[in-house]
Amino acid sequence: MDLTPAERRLRAQLAANTRWSKPGSRTRHARKVREARLRYYEDLVDPDHTLAPAERQRCARAALRADMQRLALRSAKARRRTRKVQ
Repeated sequence: MDLTPAERRLRAQLAANTRWSKPGSRTRHARKVREARLRYYEDLVDPDHTLAPAERQRCARAALRADMQRLALRSAKARRRTRKVQ
């Protein structure tokens, strides 16, 4: 059964609204993403897990903040370039 673009959009909206209507689904997903991101940075700053857990977490949070600041700087430069072109 082929759906029109409007019907596909309605089906996608229905699926999204159904998913997000479940209690705790947003926080549960956000928590999983946050934990996975911190594990990634923990492995990045201490691949052998030789640091104490508290120190590894502190370093991982600092590395995450540094990456976010790096992205913010790149974004600001890109916006400035775009403004100059226009």
